[in-house]
Amino acid sequence: MTIKIAETITELEGILALQQENLKSNLTIEQQQKQGFVTVEHTLEQLQILNAVEPHIIAVDEGLVIAYALTMTAAAKKEIPLLVPMFEMFEKIKYQGKPLLASDYYVMGQICIHQNYTGKGVFRQLYDKHRAVFAPKFKYFLTEISTSNKRSIRAHEKVGFKTIHTFQDDIDEWNIVLLEMRH
Repeated sequence: MTIKIAETITELEGILALQQENLKSNLTIEQQQKQGFVTVEHTLEQLQILNAVEPHIIAVDEGLVIAYALTMTAAAKKEIPLLVPMFEMFEKIKYQGKPLLASDYYVMGQICIHQNYTGKGVFRQLYDKHRAVFAPKFKYFLTEISTSNKRSIRAHEKVGFKTIHTFQDDIDEWNIVLLEMRH
């Protein structure tokens, strides 16, 4: 298995295939609770645009994308209209007494690991690669997680994320979590 930045259309298509397998709308309640889920569905064009701004991090095994952690910056927020409210929420939040808007941050737009690879350290490896690639540019790494996605919340806490805000929207209740990339 290799952890790397996404570079080809085939790799981006691999992200989309894995995403389809794990979309909340495609899973039973039992599957959601056991393995977690992803909420937002992307297009190939959106992934290409986001990847051109800052690359996505993927895990590849035997030529197949078996995990990914998407990268989004505020510069690309309008590419996925469903996520604009998330960025607007980030602009209102303070962390350590300072507005996040005044900080160097980026967003992990979604993380997903094929069920055959869960519990094998892939989650941590994806974040370690994120830190190696992005710590020189960004101080904070943010994402939001459905409060009903207990598996994802626990996994993020294990690698050092902390909840800095919780809110409810038309879709779900969300925790905004933050990881300090550098101190």
